[in-house]
Amino acid sequence: MKLVFVTFLLVSLILSSSLFECKIRCSKAGIRARCLKYCGICCAKCKCVPSGTYGNKHECPCYRDLKNSKGKPKCP
Repeated sequence: MKLVFVTFLLVSLILSSSLFECKIRCSKAGIRARCLKYCGICCAKCKCVPSGTYGNKHECPCYRDLKNSKGKPKCP
């Protein structure tokens, strides 16, 4: 029972920290809801979000390299 609880706490901590990072990343976006959606998708796949509101994608190569179906960057 304790293992389940600890696992739940770790997962919720990771998700809440990534949501906070995406809120910072998208704070200056014109269409904030779309930015948060794609940032969340990218964060779930890559387990990281670059710092700041723009750029710094070198900090997270997976985030940088994800592309949409048109070959353009998927992550904000």
